[in-house]
Amino acid sequence: MRIFDTNVQKLKYEVLKALIKNAYEHDVDNIYTDIPKLISPGPKASLRCCIYKERAILQERIKLALGGDRRNPNVVEVIDIACDECPAGGIFVTPSCRGCIVHRCLEVCPKNAIAIIDKKAVIDKSICVECGKCTKACPYSAIIKQSRPCVTGCPTGAISVEEESKKAHIDNGKCIACGACVYQCPFGAISDKSYISEVIELLKSSDNNEKYKVYAVVAPSIVSQFKYAKIEQVVGGIKQIGFFEVVEAALGADIVVYRDFEEWKKTGKLLSSCCPSFVEYVEKNFPELKEYISDANSPMVETGLLIKRGDPSAKVVFIGPCCSKKAEYRLEKTRGAIDCAMSFEELQAFFDARDVDVAAVREEPLDNASYYGRIFARSGGVAKGVTDLAKSEGVDSVKAAAMSGIEACKINLLKLKAGVAAENFFEGMACEGGCINGALCLNRGPRNLADVDNY
Repeated sequence: MRIFDTNVQKLKYEVLKALIKNAYEHDVDNIYTDIPKLISPGPKASLRCCIYKERAILQERIKLALGGDRRNPNVVEVIDIACDECPAGGIFVTPSCRGCIVHRCLEVCPKNAIAIIDKKAVIDKSICVECGKCTKACPYSAIIKQSRPCVTGCPTGAISVEEESKKAHIDNGKCIACGACVYQCPFGAISDKSYISEVIELLKSSDNNEKYKVYAVVAPSIVSQFKYAKIEQVVGGIKQIGFFEVVEAALGADIVVYRDFEEWKKTGKLLSSCCPSFVEYVEKNFPELKEYISDANSPMVETGLLIKRGDPSAKVVFIGPCCSKKAEYRLEKTRGAIDCAMSFEELQAFFDARDVDVAAVREEPLDNASYYGRIFARSGGVAKGVTDLAKSEGVDSVKAAAMSGIEACKINLLKLKAGVAAENFFEGMACEGGCINGALCLNRGPRNLADVDNY
């Protein structure tokens, strides 16, 4: 069974697996020279122009896998050397231009940037403002507007192309760490930082959970990911790599449902706080609506706090599909509830580096939470939880909007800002479909929704 959606994910996995093996077995002497040779043995390159560039990019992937640029607070970074295969973008006339005589492209151009030379349309790039009118006017669709996948995929306009270097640039002031660019970049030139070395240190220093216990808090979307095994075997595998116990973040989600409803009863209007990318989007783009953001912690944080109330010396690692959770756990407001965060991609690398055959592992139960906590993994889950809880208490005035993806969030937030929103509870998910389609999922698709609902 295919584990990963893309070969870029597999490449990240190979680097992570090699680093984890090295941390436990010291199977390479110099990680920056030996691991690239291990993954790209040569002599011919399989992915890039030459084996030397292939290995140089792998060295940059190793740096990201070890935490990336510590001076850059963003959990998402551009690998400059890998960002050179995409065209700069803009309006182009393709060979499909038939040299027609109607010249609609020329007529609609507001800047007179189009000329007809040798019966073909030619665009003067120094004048063109890329309004796109000519692309719509051409009867043959011979004029196209081409943008980089990372630029078009970023829902907040945080990515641009630098004028001189033609490399992608991330504006941290606009970025919400949703990871859309990580998933969209066809060359893996934009990637998330990994803190897997910190996870390894937590596990190794625990002395097999004797000095302190290390808990794994797993996102409810985990049930849709490791399709080659039962979820109970995945839990067993997590324990086998060194975790003391596995706890559902859905347990914290159950707590959040109650806290959101109690807060809604006081305010009458509320924005959910479960998705850190959505919260950051509101803070950066709709600061006047910040007062409506729920005071409840995210399910991840609530679960971590619950664990540490019972075991103050515990260390807690979150495992999920989300880029922004890697940023959230470091925020001051989380009060140290989570000690580190890793992705499903990194967990798969951990299993294989430690030779854990998950499909053969003894099953361990995962039974901390309710249906309502678990459906937080999908769009509409938070809204359904709060609405159903309200109805159970005889309150039918909760009018919920489930906002799937930043574009839907933007539309509803504009309505709220203008005072014309019909709803009074707003569930925001940065990823379309919710966490089941998170940027760091092993795989995406409609079946993931069914997996969560069935579980």
